[in-house]
Amino acid sequence: MLGYIMVFLVSMVPVIELRGAIPLGLYAYDLQIVPVTLLSIVGNLLPVPFLVLFGGKVLHWLAGFERFGKPFRKILELGEKKVEKMNKNAQRALFWGLFAFVAIPLPGTGAWTGSLIAITLGLKLKKSFPPIALGVLGAGAIIVTLFYLAPEAFMALIG
Repeated sequence: MLGYIMVFLVSMVPVIELRGAIPLGLYAYDLQIVPVTLLSIVGNLLPVPFLVLFGGKVLHWLAGFERFGKPFRKILELGEKKVEKMNKNAQRALFWGLFAFVAIPLPGTGAWTGSLIAITLGLKLKKSFPPIALGVLGAGAIIVTLFYLAPEAFMALIG
């Protein structure tokens, strides 16, 4: 039971997310693939609504500080510039771009960073959650393939 709890909690941690939670559950705790994958996906998605709903307020609040607000102001300015350049076609492309960004399981990508992108672009939860959720599902499928199915297939080939 502790292993499943750890998988769920680790999947919520920025940067690590389900990219670390799935291998943790499979190899460190020797857990079953289906519950590990489901817990990792749910745990990775759980912070997204809170990040998108409240992250913008926190970002604006932090930008208001004279001494350490400069990086936060830069993030907000970048988002405002991007939004100004957007048209209808770009908004459709934004869905797929956000999905792809979250789905590619590399360091610096994922649900947390996807949520930050949504915040800086001024996207509401209704517009940002679907591509982020689909991206998390895609990343989960890639990680499961790399860490579970691919090694099994490799061992079958050489075994």
